[in-house]
Amino acid sequence: MHTMNNLVITHYLFPAELFAEAQPHVVSTVLGSCVAVCLYDTKLQIGGINHYMLPLWNGTGLASPKYGNIAIIKLLERMEKLGSNKANLVAKVFGGGDVLNKTGSSSSFSIGKRNAQLALDMLAEHKIPIIAQSLGGNHGRQILFNTQTNEVRQKYV
Repeated sequence: MHTMNNLVITHYLFPAELFAEAQPHVVSTVLGSCVAVCLYDTKLQIGGINHYMLPLWNGTGLASPKYGNIAIIKLLERMEKLGSNKANLVAKVFGGGDVLNKTGSSSSFSIGKRNAQLALDMLAEHKIPIIAQSLGGNHGRQILFNTQTNEVRQKYV
């Protein structure tokens, strides 16, 4: 990871949270069936990330970033508040593993698959190109996202 004066500000992203700041950070999170969408502004060189647990908010209770359809919109709004133009954004998408299913058989109700598909669909709908992805499988992932360089390091866990 690139550092500024050998100091890197780190941030741990918990499930149902999102993070985007103008100041460079290295954001880490651990994903199982959850999905993280990393957005990066190629002009401003700033990035943001979310970590959602379920694909769709059903309309009851709080519209929380725990849900993909809320988390992606909220992250887009946060990036736009920082000065980003949607046309300059690119995305990297991680997670969506079937971590509870170690048998290799696939369940059509897999939360991980549905989380991943929601990210792909919403980014396509907003015309944000996905330049990297690591989705599915039956392992969890730890990712480190450098919001200044758009570098992502992934380790299977």
